[in-house]
Amino acid sequence: MSFKTKGKVLQILPEVKGTSARGDWKKQDFVIETAEDQFPKKICFTLFNDKNSTFEKIKPNMEVEVTFSVESREYNEKWYSNINAFRVDLVESGSGSGSAFNAPPFSESDIPPIGDSGDKDDLPF
Repeated sequence: MSFKTKGKVLQILPEVKGTSARGDWKKQDFVIETAEDQFPKKICFTLFNDKNSTFEKIKPNMEVEVTFSVESREYNEKWYSNINAFRVDLVESGSGSGSAFNAPPFSESDIPPIGDSGDKDDLPF
């Protein structure tokens, strides 16, 4: 199950590296503030291993759309939750829904001339 949310990047935390029984790993945490609700929420996401490179172009104060999953696990009778991002995309400024109407360019020659038809009435009917 995956979810999506949009928000402004507030903070990019330092990359953390380590070694486990499965080998080397690295993770990158970042925080966004959502603008979807009446009361904005701050959410900390984690990118793991090869997903870190998707975040290289992102800087604080940029608008992003994050696709993520949520998982929980138990350790010593306590539950811990992770919000794992697996895709981070820049949101184009000015396009609220992702697809904006772009009018074709025009020049003055595209405007028809105002002619004198001899009639006092400009209406065509």
